[in-house]
Amino acid sequence: MATQIRGHLEESFQAPYESIYVRERLIFASFLNQDAEQRYYEEVLDVQAMKDCIEEYLDEYNSVSALQMPLVMFLDACEHCARICRILSQPSGNVLLLGVGGSGRQSLTRLSTHMNECECFQIEVAKGYGMSEFRDDVKKCLMKCGVEDKVQVFLFCDTQIVKEDFVEAINNVLNSGDVPNLYANEDMEAISGACRQLCQSMGMQPNKANLFSAYLSRVKKNVHVVLAFSPVGDGFRSRLRMFPSLVNCCTINWFREWPAEALYSVAKQQLTLNSVQLNKFEGSLKLFQVMHMSVELASKQFLAKNKRHVYVTPTSYLELLSSFISVLAMKRKQVGTQQKRYKVGLEKIGDAEKQVSGLQQMLVEKKPQLEKTQKEVGEMMKVIEVDKAAAQEVSTKVANEEAEAKTKAEATQAIKDDAQKDLDEALPALDTAVACLKKLKTAHIQEVKALANPPAGVRLACEAICVMFQLKPVKKNDPNTPGKKIDDYWETSQKEILQDPKALLDRLFNFDKDNIPDRVIQAITPYMEREDFDPAAIKKASIACEALCLWVGAMYKYHFVAKAVEPKRQLLREAEADLAECMGKLEAAQAALREVHDKIQKLEADYNQGIARQESLQQDMALCEIKLERAHKLIGGLGGEKARWADNVIKLTEQLELLPGDCIVAAGMVSYTGPFTSEYRTNFEQEWLKELDKESIAHNEECNMRSVLGEPVKIQQWVVYSLPNDNLSIENAIIIDRSRRWPLMIDPQRQANKYIKNMGKDIETGFDVCKMSETNFLRTLELGIQFGKWILLENIGLSLDPALEPILQQQKVRDGSGFTIKLGDKSINYANTFKFYMTTTLPNPHYSPETSVKVTLLNFAITPTGLEDQMLGIVVAKERPDLEEQKSQLVKDNAKMNKQLKEIEDEILHLLSASEGDVLEDDTLVDKVTASKQVSLDIGEKQEVAKATEIDIDNARESYRPVAYRTAVLFFGIVELANIDPMYQYSLQWFQQLFQLAVDQSPKCDVLEERLEILQDFFTESLYQNICRGLFEKDKTLFSFALCIRIMKGDNRVDDAELRYLLVGPTSDMLEKGPMIPAEWVGSQRWNEILTLARLPAFRGFETAIVSNLEDFQRIYDSIEAEKEPLPEPWEKKLSPLQRLCFVRSFRIDCLKAAIIDFITQEIGGKFVDPPTFDIAKSYADSVNTTPLIFILSPGTDPVSDVIRFAEQVGMAKKFEPISLGQGQGPRAQKLIDSARQSGGWVLLSNCHLMQSWMPTLEAIVEQLDPETMSNNFRLWLTSMPAKSFPVQVLQNGVKMTNEPPSGLRANLLRSYSTVSDKLFEESNKPSVFKSLLFGFCFFHAVVQDLAVCRQQLMLFVNKYKDVPYKVLNFLGAQINYGGRVTDDKDKLLISTILATFICPEAVNQTDKYKYSASGLYYAPNAENVEDFVEYIRGLPLYPMPEAFGLHDNCNITCAQEEAFKLLLGMQSMVSAGGGGGDGKSADDVMDATAASIQDKLPRAFALDVCEQKFPTRYEESMNTVVKQECLRYNKLLTEMDSSLKAFRKAIKGLIVMTAELEEVGKSMFINEVPEMWSKKGPLSLKPLSSWFPDIIARVAFFQNWNDLGKTPPVHWISGIFFPQAFFTGAMQNYARKHEEEIDLLSFSQKVMDNVTNPKKELTSPPEDGVYIYGLFIEGARWDTGTHMVQGSQPKVLFTELPLLWFLPVKDRKPNPKDYRCPTYKVLSRKGTLLTTGHSTNFVLYLELPTDQAVSKWIKAGVASFLALKH
Repeated sequence: MATQIRGHLEESFQAPYESIYVRERLIFASFLNQDAEQRYYEEVLDVQAMKDCIEEYLDEYNSVSALQMPLVMFLDACEHCARICRILSQPSGNVLLLGVGGSGRQSLTRLSTHMNECECFQIEVAKGYGMSEFRDDVKKCLMKCGVEDKVQVFLFCDTQIVKEDFVEAINNVLNSGDVPNLYANEDMEAISGACRQLCQSMGMQPNKANLFSAYLSRVKKNVHVVLAFSPVGDGFRSRLRMFPSLVNCCTINWFREWPAEALYSVAKQQLTLNSVQLNKFEGSLKLFQVMHMSVELASKQFLAKNKRHVYVTPTSYLELLSSFISVLAMKRKQVGTQQKRYKVGLEKIGDAEKQVSGLQQMLVEKKPQLEKTQKEVGEMMKVIEVDKAAAQEVSTKVANEEAEAKTKAEATQAIKDDAQKDLDEALPALDTAVACLKKLKTAHIQEVKALANPPAGVRLACEAICVMFQLKPVKKNDPNTPGKKIDDYWETSQKEILQDPKALLDRLFNFDKDNIPDRVIQAITPYMEREDFDPAAIKKASIACEALCLWVGAMYKYHFVAKAVEPKRQLLREAEADLAECMGKLEAAQAALREVHDKIQKLEADYNQGIARQESLQQDMALCEIKLERAHKLIGGLGGEKARWADNVIKLTEQLELLPGDCIVAAGMVSYTGPFTSEYRTNFEQEWLKELDKESIAHNEECNMRSVLGEPVKIQQWVVYSLPNDNLSIENAIIIDRSRRWPLMIDPQRQANKYIKNMGKDIETGFDVCKMSETNFLRTLELGIQFGKWILLENIGLSLDPALEPILQQQKVRDGSGFTIKLGDKSINYANTFKFYMTTTLPNPHYSPETSVKVTLLNFAITPTGLEDQMLGIVVAKERPDLEEQKSQLVKDNAKMNKQLKEIEDEILHLLSASEGDVLEDDTLVDKVTASKQVSLDIGEKQEVAKATEIDIDNARESYRPVAYRTAVLFFGIVELANIDPMYQYSLQWFQQLFQLAVDQSPKCDVLEERLEILQDFFTESLYQNICRGLFEKDKTLFSFALCIRIMKGDNRVDDAELRYLLVGPTSDMLEKGPMIPAEWVGSQRWNEILTLARLPAFRGFETAIVSNLEDFQRIYDSIEAEKEPLPEPWEKKLSPLQRLCFVRSFRIDCLKAAIIDFITQEIGGKFVDPPTFDIAKSYADSVNTTPLIFILSPGTDPVSDVIRFAEQVGMAKKFEPISLGQGQGPRAQKLIDSARQSGGWVLLSNCHLMQSWMPTLEAIVEQLDPETMSNNFRLWLTSMPAKSFPVQVLQNGVKMTNEPPSGLRANLLRSYSTVSDKLFEESNKPSVFKSLLFGFCFFHAVVQDLAVCRQQLMLFVNKYKDVPYKVLNFLGAQINYGGRVTDDKDKLLISTILATFICPEAVNQTDKYKYSASGLYYAPNAENVEDFVEYIRGLPLYPMPEAFGLHDNCNITCAQEEAFKLLLGMQSMVSAGGGGGDGKSADDVMDATAASIQDKLPRAFALDVCEQKFPTRYEESMNTVVKQECLRYNKLLTEMDSSLKAFRKAIKGLIVMTAELEEVGKSMFINEVPEMWSKKGPLSLKPLSSWFPDIIARVAFFQNWNDLGKTPPVHWISGIFFPQAFFTGAMQNYARKHEEEIDLLSFSQKVMDNVTNPKKELTSPPEDGVYIYGLFIEGARWDTGTHMVQGSQPKVLFTELPLLWFLPVKDRKPNPKDYRCPTYKVLSRKGTLLTTGHSTNFVLYLELPTDQAVSKWIKAGVASFLALKH
């Protein structure tokens, strides 16, 4: 495309490519100018700026939204945002987002909605959400748009499609903005009110219709539908076809796989956000890219090779990153903790070792110290006793003096209290004055000082202060009395009192109030007596002076109180002096006493110290001894661990460095590999390890998921819980254990189911099992979540209930200290111990990407190794139950002991690491270590014994390994049968039960080797018999061959390259570069096969050998039984049996099936090519009341009569209830089953395939059959045609049967005689006649398939008539008994002719001589009893020769080739034969190329107007009408082909919708079939497309030549005529009109003109009358130009072309009875339907061909002619 664009630019615009494409991407957006009122849509020139802008919007969204979106805005995501924003900005802008789940469709839509300042509306689907709820939600959204005039983005996902009606409603919204009948009356009122003004503004009358129209216009303006659909699956295609508005009204935006840049950015963001520290950060990011892309590629290969869908989505990648972060953190913590514990353990052991010698030295040093201390303590005790007596005397003396001192002290206190009482009177005034002084500030005093002429109060207060301080006044003249001096204290006050306010206050506070002189008191008394010396009055003048006044008053008052108290004080002083003297004596006495006591205390302290030292020494010595003992215990207990722990520390330290690399691989395995098989998982690990090395990321050499995440003890415990002990199953269990998402296990053999159930039994919180078919399964889930149970949901189908969504997404919300989860409309508590498991028995389910990302898909299909171990357990349990019981117990004991050992070591390490200080001081720790070590030693001893025992047991068990291996090989053979037919399903449980039964029933033998061989052979045969019972005849040989190849592959006797050639054949054309074809009979196809075969090592030089031995190989080619012919040496001896099959395939593929039969017989025995006959009694014997008996139907079979007959035989006829399923019959059938379960009856449900919708109910019924609650006689019989809808589990566990006629004459004869007894012969009065004719009827029945009525009629007529009425018997057997079923006259003639061969006088009268065939191999034996007849029948060839049916040997070739190809095709599904090749083209590319090729070569349609001019309708020329009708028919075909090819090629490019019809055209072209829409318009044909289209070209060319000629051509190619009957009618009309004859009296005579070899060249003019035709082919015979008659075909020449025929009408013609009337058909199928015109769609007419042999020979040989072959 880039080249074409470059060319157009340079050609049309003369502009170089680089000047136009200046940027990597062309993006336009209007959201870059966020703050602008008017946004402009403009090109994004700076991609980084756009990215930053979108990230700002994202941050803004996350800040206001409850639903956080931690998105990484890589370039593709930004481009998607720009597109969605553009579409949402457009009027009626709707978008269809196509991508798998998890690709970001919804998140980017929400972000884009926010960027466009709109609201996002989305429905919430819960249990019970249906159409009514959806309509309400849609109405709510639309009314917001129309009534509230708000812009709404309706986001709708295909996962929310509960019913297809949802999509229809969305289609209507897209198309018209409305959904029919959506609004109620009250809604219409709201609409009318909201839109009235809008309607008026639009200039419309506000009537009902106009209001609603205005409302719709507003809705269409405001609503934007965003559809997030997945393109995966057929549902998407069908929706696009059914609802065209999804495409027509939406802009499509594809979300493809994330590019490498996106993967890198997302990984970087996730690791950075979680602060993951990595040494090789960039390398790790690249590795995540590689891992994701490698799994994407592998998923495509997995689909191509294994036909299994695995979806790798962006969500898978996020899960990888999440897993890596959690696994790395967990492993770092785990390894770090282990490392620390081991280090601490080593330190503790080291400390203990160091302390031992120190403790011993301590004991030696402390012993003499203890003896010395004991002696010193004894001496101290004596001194203390003497000193204590002396101290007692001193103590008595001190006590007397204390009493005296106490008395004097009390008297002194009384005097003091009395004096204080008097003082207390003056103290309040003093306190008031002091308080007032404290309030006084310096500023107050300065104010007073500053007064020039102070008020009288101020002067008075200052005078009083001066008097108190004994300051002299200044003598000044008296202003009132001149010459007289007065005392002026104001000046003195200013200079000495007020000068320094602070000093003044200090003097006032510190005034000696107790020693005021009397003169001062006298001087101040006048002031105190003055009325104006009042504090309140003075306060008016000055606050400071108020305080001075108060102080003076207080001093004055205090003076007189103190004067009165003074005598008392004197007395107090005397008393205190006396008391002091007394106290001095007391203190001296007390000092003496203290000295004595101190001495005693010192002695006692020294004594106590000595005692303490003595005890300390004793304790230290005792502790030393204890510590020594503990140290010996600890070192003895853990000394052996020291080296191992030291090694572990080193390993763990190294492992910490390797963890990132290991965890990357482990996380990838957990996140991605669940659905893959073991082979793919191993490839992933190897590929990722190489990438780790490439990026220089350190890792363990043998790094894998099991080594990183597996815990051996835990794995061993899982195995005890019945987890298969193979690597795949163990990896699955690890993924279950480590994965964040709940597991959905693909479990066709129910292995995982059993494992989970066994593990769940030991869960303390409880374990429940439920199925989606149960009505209360949601209630079970709710209880499980609340109480923390484990829940197993069984038998999941292809879809999950929407109600499971919150559980799968783990949408738990923190609520206080716990969590809640919302299920439906209610919230329930979420217990952390809750676990959820899901299993499906579907062998290859196809889950959508949306489902896949919600769960952890796990492929639990059983592996060969796992099955082999299980089968070994079964066979040993049966053969040597003692060994198996011991083995089972050993496994359990080992798991238990290993678990216990691990717990002991963990506990020891925990105790050591948790202990603080000296470890030898913790008695509990040392005892625990000692006890644990003892237990560990005991366990170790037991394990040693167990190991030895296990080796003995394993050796004994291993002797049965060949049987287990064979059974595992066989199981995987029968599992593949499901690829052949969906009804061929077999469960592992059924297989194992059959094996156990075979072990019990097989012949016993004491010699082990012989016993093993008996077991293998007996079970293989038993399996073959049981499987064949439920196979169609066409598949029984296929199964035998597959079984044989499986066994040989198991024995390593099959070369894969040889097997692949045998099954697939040549895959390329070897003719161009290979040697020339050596002879004509070899042919190009056969020579290509031989050249391909010669490339195999065993066949090197084989093509040369053929050229040099051409005659010998032609002999093989010409042989009837080519597979038995010896090859020229050395090839005969050199080739193995399988290699000989390869030769037969290349040389005579028609003999391959017979060769395969011989091959099977040679390799595994003839019993495997002789399938068992139908026996309903055996099937019934194998069933129980819970096992359904299933008849798999083939067309024309009805086993109901067989079941009824069998019910009569076993006495159940009265309890037998048959019902044919159909519409409405489900409830009745269920009622019958419920009744029969209790009463012990039988129920037959016929035609289950006709009631697909009821099949899930049937599955639920069968699942719930409980043998404990129903009768043992109950049986459920089912009949069904092959149908994928039939429940797999019912098929797997049911007993399957088919009751169709066996393929092959011998098998049919055996089946007929299985119902005949000697008693029947005795009932006839002519036994010899009856036996011969009965055998004839049986032989006829083997060919034509009916017997019962014929046998009864034969008995009647033989017994009743003396002479056998052969004509009557022939008529009854051929015409009457088949009258209702054989309606075609040609078939009636055939069966009459066939029956006459067997029912004739010669068969009775010449018993020994009369043969049914020329070879004499087939005849009615002269037998006495049934056993003789059966013995003869068993001697007949398994596959009869054609002569048995009167056919030519060639008829076998076509049939044999067809059967061989079908057999090989089936084997390709059954047996792995290596991968195929291809040219790398996708299916779409192939289909488009095929369509283009046909379109290029398609002829132009005929110009009908020109045709009408050239061939006008004329009475005398009917051929004009024929040619015009033919041209018209071909025009219809050509027009249809042209239009459909053009449409298909547009559709495949995505230009138009791919309709169902166009899709079928493509599929047909891909598989080389003619599309149905063409075949309906075209002529009847069986050709493949590659042959059909050239045939159409040739047919159109024939009529184009006719047109160009302008008249009827001389000779007609009858094969090219669409409707040949009309052509012959036209020829007849021309003759009748020309000769004026009645057309009803005319008929064609045919003359074979074998003298004309090239009609088109030799015949230049038409015959006078009639027509020349060519192009007919004859099968079953040939035209002999020598005898001019019909003769037998040449060997291996299946069809020959008849010479030119002259069809000449003749009046009243009488056909020659000796001529063979050869039917002529258009195609080889020989079947057709009758048209309204009376003509057949296939049969044309009879040819009357001369013959010199009996006409019956050609009738039985089925000789017919055809207008067209298959190629």
